[in-house]
Amino acid sequence: MAVKDTFEINVGEKPIIIKTTNWAEQASGSCLVQCGETEVLVTAVISPFSREGIDFFPLTVEYEERFYAAGKILGSRFMKRESRPTDEAVLTARMIDRAIRPLFPKDFRKEVQVIVTCLSWDGENDPDILGMIGASFALSTSNIPWNGPLGAIRVTRNNGEWIFNSNYEQRKECDMDLTLAALEKDGDIIVNMIEMGSKEVQEKDFLDAYEVAKKELKKMIDVQAQATKKIGKKKDVFESAVELDIEKEIKEFLGDKLEKAISNAPKTEKNLGATEILKQELVKYLAEKHPGEGKEKQVLAFFEKEIEEIIIKNIIERDYRPDGRKSVDIRPLSCEVGVLPRTHGSGVFARGLTRVLSILTLGGPADQQMLEGMEIAGKKRFMHHYNFPPFSSGETAPMRGPKRREIGHGALVEKALSPVIPDVTQFPYTIRIVSECVSSNGSTSQASVCAACVALMDAGVPIKEPVAGISVGLAKNEKTGKYKVLTDIQGPEDHYGDMDFKVAGTKNGITAIQLDVKIDGINSAIVKEALDRAKDARLKILDIIKEQISEPRKNLSPYAPKIATMTINPAKIGEVVGPKGSMINKIIEACGGVSIDIEDSGFVSVTGVNQEDVDKAITWIKGIVREVNVGEIFQGKVVRLMDFGAFVEILPGTDGLVHISKFASHQIKSVKDVVKEGDIIPVKVMSIDDLGRINLSAIDAGFKAK
Repeated sequence: MAVKDTFEINVGEKPIIIKTTNWAEQASGSCLVQCGETEVLVTAVISPFSREGIDFFPLTVEYEERFYAAGKILGSRFMKRESRPTDEAVLTARMIDRAIRPLFPKDFRKEVQVIVTCLSWDGENDPDILGMIGASFALSTSNIPWNGPLGAIRVTRNNGEWIFNSNYEQRKECDMDLTLAALEKDGDIIVNMIEMGSKEVQEKDFLDAYEVAKKELKKMIDVQAQATKKIGKKKDVFESAVELDIEKEIKEFLGDKLEKAISNAPKTEKNLGATEILKQELVKYLAEKHPGEGKEKQVLAFFEKEIEEIIIKNIIERDYRPDGRKSVDIRPLSCEVGVLPRTHGSGVFARGLTRVLSILTLGGPADQQMLEGMEIAGKKRFMHHYNFPPFSSGETAPMRGPKRREIGHGALVEKALSPVIPDVTQFPYTIRIVSECVSSNGSTSQASVCAACVALMDAGVPIKEPVAGISVGLAKNEKTGKYKVLTDIQGPEDHYGDMDFKVAGTKNGITAIQLDVKIDGINSAIVKEALDRAKDARLKILDIIKEQISEPRKNLSPYAPKIATMTINPAKIGEVVGPKGSMINKIIEACGGVSIDIEDSGFVSVTGVNQEDVDKAITWIKGIVREVNVGEIFQGKVVRLMDFGAFVEILPGTDGLVHISKFASHQIKSVKDVVKEGDIIPVKVMSIDDLGRINLSAIDAGFKAK
């Protein structure tokens, strides 16, 4: 490898090393980023052509896990190469996308692709932060128009101490796991991406974490700025999507029609129908005036820009939102519990036109999700999945499995609810919740938090506290700096506004935060106001939920599986399983096909359709693992007759021998003269030899020979 330049950033106790090489010379920008022995290759490439007729910036971010990075050969017996990205890879790609996307020019329509490939993973340092720093570096030093650089950092709190870019073990023990991306503007470090999971922390805790991270973030930004001056390429010239002469024609045609269409719209949700009619009139006008020139294709970009300006202006100057609300108002809230007859738990939460149906299913330990990836291997007993069918927004579209957005929203809700899910020893069930977005007009992810919480309580899952979520928006005039923070954003405010600040938590504190922005970033004052607004709204929503269901139901659904658990001596596991599984299969067959799961620790769970079968299996296992002591008396079952005596089952799977001389005080000719197979007789444990063989006596237990 021919290293061209090397830059080092000391973050906390760990150096991050950025190298430029000759590896990916045909990319617009590239670098290697290393921390410990974890290393990623990051490339950024821009297409030479703009895409016509689209109203979005065609950016794609890919995070590529490579099994070789961890020294693993994974996959099925027949497929040993990486295939579709894992959910963890999708979430990492989305996080990087959310951080870098706002810093591209607003009307940019050239395709840009950023690819982060993990080449080496040491099991300690997470590649996601390195990927975000690398994406910023590659874009900053490339010819791609981009307003970076960004700093990125993970902040965790362990026993009251702040740790930067903590390892995996430290993250398991922390009460706050926060990832920040930020840039420097006007001498201040402003945040533009947040991802956080926490255990009911206070708003002040988050603000403290943000403050302690600023110094480290500035280090990263300064090093990248110096590198850009030294090795950065000249940026491509960016041209606006709307030609000046056409823009003048459009404005002359519209006059004040667009502003009136927006300002005079009915005070209801989804009220921008008049603008669509006006847009079609303008398209027709330009097509007739400039036949065959395609000028009408520029209408979309112009309309988006003008509608945004009018909506932002109305909010800032008049405190008037598209549906007539004030900036602090929440749409009407409602909640329904137990809406489906056969599911184990269900709930509906509505906030205005946004409605989510959440359905909960309980299963046994065998239903846990098996995880096998570059970074993660293990089991997962709590899952939340989010679906966004096209009918929810009144549209038609192909349905081809979950998209990245659905994976991201599902994971965010899972993160918000995880801190209140009971421990497996308290509630041994596997829990899966599916949130179906049935109507969408802003922040369905936070509506899913609320609906999923209702489903948990309806199912009787003993959660620690109810959880609710809300999304807070922002309308900001970048020229004047004036802004309004918006509680409970709806569709147009999400689309045309500048921020989507999602906060979920209990009455005691925050469990999850996710921030996306469309401007460069937001300062501490906006962050604080958004957190305060979110807390007020969250407490109101929790009151609505508690009106319908104040606590988890005491009993599970009659259709839920039955589970019983116990812990045995790990040395006894082999006895429960038996040679080649003979004993455990015997129990399963005799107990109605129950499912038995045994962990290496000795934790045993039995899952079945009815309680009787489960109890029978548990009793059987207890009998197998029970320690038999000399002197104990049992009511045993005669299971086999021999010439020299009889074998008697004193516990399930545990037999002892009653010698022929131990049935009566007088001599008997045959064991068959006093007992037969199936008889229940009292027996006493007389001795246990070195091989574990049990010798029994019927006489000493009070047996009366026939």
